[in-house]
Amino acid sequence: MSTGPVWSIERIRDALGSPDLSRRFADEIGSAPAHTVPAVFAKWQGIAERTLAAVERGRQAAAAEAAGGEVPGEWIDITQKVQEDAALVRAHGGA
Repeated sequence: MSTGPVWSIERIRDALGSPDLSRRFADEIGSAPAHTVPAVFAKWQGIAERTLAAVERGRQAAAAEAAGGEVPGEWIDITQKVQEDAALVRAHGGA
């Protein structure tokens, strides 16, 4: 039996943090054929879990930096790659 929090559609939506992403989740789960709903739910639950984990890592890094210490872990700046990928997605009509 899991001791973690119980996931619901509402909890996934809230954990996603982005109105656009939450809307995408709602559209996908709402239009899924009944037999695929568990798989769609599991997919988005994973996305929500990873999002919450990333937020927590960000908070820890910000706290460490604010305290004048080193940000924990190994960090590689991929800002430019993310921006290039986002531009490519936009150019192809993606969200």
